[in-house]
Amino acid sequence: MDLVIRDVRVVDGTGGPSYRADVGVTGGRIAAIRREGERSLTGARVLDAHGLALSPGFIDMHAHSDLALLRDPDHSAKAAQGVTLEVLGQDGLSYAPVDDRTLDEVRRAVTGWNGDGSDVDLDWRTVGEYLDRLDRQGTAVNAAYLVPQGTVRAYAMGWEDRPPTDAELTRMRQLVAEGLEQGAVGMSSGLTYTPGMYAGNAELTELCRVVAAYGGYYCPHHRSYGAGALAAYEEMVALAREAGCALHLAHATMNFGVNEGRAPELLALLDAALADGADISLDTYPYTPGCTTLVALLPGWASEGGPEAVLAKLRDDATAERIRHDLEVTGSDGCHGVPVEWDTVEISGVARPDLADHVGRRLDGWAAARRLLLEDRLGTTILQHVGHEENVRAIMRHRVHTGGSDGILQGAKPHPRAYGTFPHYLGRYARELGVLSLEEAVAHLTSRPAARLRLPDRGLVREGHRADLVLFDPDTVAAGSTFDAPRTLPAGIPHVLVDGRFVIRDGRRTDVLAGRSVRRTPAP
Repeated sequence: MDLVIRDVRVVDGTGGPSYRADVGVTGGRIAAIRREGERSLTGARVLDAHGLALSPGFIDMHAHSDLALLRDPDHSAKAAQGVTLEVLGQDGLSYAPVDDRTLDEVRRAVTGWNGDGSDVDLDWRTVGEYLDRLDRQGTAVNAAYLVPQGTVRAYAMGWEDRPPTDAELTRMRQLVAEGLEQGAVGMSSGLTYTPGMYAGNAELTELCRVVAAYGGYYCPHHRSYGAGALAAYEEMVALAREAGCALHLAHATMNFGVNEGRAPELLALLDAALADGADISLDTYPYTPGCTTLVALLPGWASEGGPEAVLAKLRDDATAERIRHDLEVTGSDGCHGVPVEWDTVEISGVARPDLADHVGRRLDGWAAARRLLLEDRLGTTILQHVGHEENVRAIMRHRVHTGGSDGILQGAKPHPRAYGTFPHYLGRYARELGVLSLEEAVAHLTSRPAARLRLPDRGLVREGHRADLVLFDPDTVAAGSTFDAPRTLPAGIPHVLVDGRFVIRDGRRTDVLAGRSVRRTPAP
């Protein structure tokens, strides 16, 4: 063996009981497992893992590292958590497929998620070229990609709020198909973000039929996590079933005061659909606040036309007053149909360094929000303190639940989920609270997402599977990140391997860049 991990507690990802064993790795794969009492393995290197647990590497089903992986391939924020695979292209907005115009518009629209991209050579235009770029450069962790429906819409027909023509819909179908042929694992939507929110169900259903034909899955950030949350979930379930497409619900939460204690209603909806044969999964992060951009709260009509059009509307006093009324009185679709409560909105990052004193502050009203949006040219990121702990715990117990950080790495004070989601599941919710057993928690973070991604050789500690592995101390593993110190790395995760190579060794990041793109596996 290249490496033998000796006397380790194997938590294999199935959800079944853990066991003690030696695990041998050769050529980037798990070559042998010898349970306690069987003949020991020998190898060129031996790691004494007594007191540690070994599990498959964690799969982050909802990541916003699209540029971060290229900007900083070291990527300790995720590697140190035991993440060995991230799914990018989330919420309907990312950087492929694009032409020059669309790329410039998308860069500006999601500056708050990924920075403006000026420090990255954006030398690709197609999904395949983006994945090739990851492969050439190498990164700490592997990455899969979803075709972003909002970007596809912007490419085919701009940022207009109208149905597509037949030619435009045909072009969108082609772009989705090309992305899937080039290795994307499915399609995402951001239906509270422009221009994705302008798509009607007939349009989305046609695109999902393309996804289904390639064996991919649809991953929507649906139309409301607030006043219309249950109806929005029902809409997505019905749409996916009409299209014959697998469905994965992104950051499946029930937020704002109108949804306190209502997680059982969502779970009942999912159980009924599952019992009727629907193919559904979901992801969540184990925290109550959400994170997005400040401009995302605006009503959809205010964002029509793209970033420059938004700024022009904000400069106009009469239009700005109309926006305020939608935000504070009517309930903007960008704020999930709920009138915004400014004291729940905390600034977590700004694009302009001279505005840094705003970070950590709560907004005191529309005037302050408008001024900041203009001065920061829509680049402001926020935390929104609108979640409910009982909903978080109820949803994470569900049998189709997986883990997703929704981690935005930008800003001076990012959400701690970017650096802490996976050890927080293991330390807080498994060990301390007992919401899940350790074995159940690991299954949620490994084999379940691997099954959704159709990855037959990942997600389990099993002979022949890829050696994407994490060793952690079940007694001490914990998120180090907090809302006050969000970039603190976790405790209790001394070793992480990608493709059988240590990316974290003795708690420190190595110089190994073993991560590559993980491309769609054709459906059986």
